[in-house]
Amino acid sequence: MARVSAKQDKDHLLVHFGEAVRARRLASALSQEALADFAEIDRSHMGKIERGERNVTFLNIVRIAKAMDCKPSDLLIDAGL
Repeated sequence: MARVSAKQDKDHLLVHFGEAVRARRLASALSQEALADFAEIDRSHMGKIERGERNVTFLNIVRIAKAMDCKPSDLLIDAGL
């Protein structure tokens, strides 16, 4: 089975998810670096997630949600998914 990449995201689901993460981060007055630190994700990777350039893993979704004190489903709902 071929690896799925952000380039194959024709419906822009990754972009919508990244926008939801960014909006919630900004509403929480967190810098991208602080969120990345709390979520134990590299800051540059967090930037790529927010721009929809990475196919974010389930574990990273959970880490991001935990770092922002919300449920993973909240992020998905915010993204319209």
